[in-house]
Amino acid sequence: MTNKVPHTLELAWCVVVRNWVVYRKDFLANISPTLADPALMLVALGMGLSPFVGQISGLSYAQYLAPGMVATTVLFSSFFESSYGFYVRMTYESVFKAMLTTPIGVKEVVLGEFFWGAIRTAMMGGVVGLVLLVLGLLPRPQAVFFFPFIAGLLSIPLSAIGLLASALVRNINQFQTVYSFLIAPIFYLSGIFFPLDGHPVIATVAQISPFTHGVRLLQIATWGHATTTEILYHLGVLVVASLVLGMWANRRICQKLTN
Repeated sequence: MTNKVPHTLELAWCVVVRNWVVYRKDFLANISPTLADPALMLVALGMGLSPFVGQISGLSYAQYLAPGMVATTVLFSSFFESSYGFYVRMTYESVFKAMLTTPIGVKEVVLGEFFWGAIRTAMMGGVVGLVLLVLGLLPRPQAVFFFPFIAGLLSIPLSAIGLLASALVRNINQFQTVYSFLIAPIFYLSGIFFPLDGHPVIATVAQISPFTHGVRLLQIATWGHATTTEILYHLGVLVVASLVLGMWANRRICQKLTN
């Protein structure tokens, strides 16, 4: 049993290395949409609307949006990589069929995908944080050190949602339905664009989404003004969501790859 865990982790790491080797071949093409979308959103909404919106809790609208841009990077990076990316590797490229002919099993494939998603989004979250720091949009500059850790943790339940979608859709076009009815609502109603405090119904429903809790942790890191209880609550929800969704995704992907 003692040798089994390190062996599993070593094989899962092989999946990470494989993904990185492929990813770096088109590095600029791969990172550009993830970085460009938050940047354009920040310019169009943050800087464009700031003079009209005024301040929110003592922050300019651009400063209010800033932590949400890290969350946006995590959401799109995690979901699209584990849904479209995973589905293409599974269905069209037969990458996992090839892996399963080696000592790598389904468990290592899923674990490797989670590791890859967490490492990738942690790096991307850190890069976006540095850009926000340079632009002077972080009231607490030390927040930039917390962004990679929060981003990595938040990526786990979001990657699990993408993997579940990959296991459940019948063709690649059905991801559009998942995006329209699941990803878009949790994105727009997560507190990134407006405070949820004044909208109790939306705020209550939004608590179901792990993304909302990740957004709030990024906001706390950026602005401060939170109790230890609130931080532990959001962290706890993210950990529980990661375990529940992660195990569910693992079961469904196991069924998909072994059928």
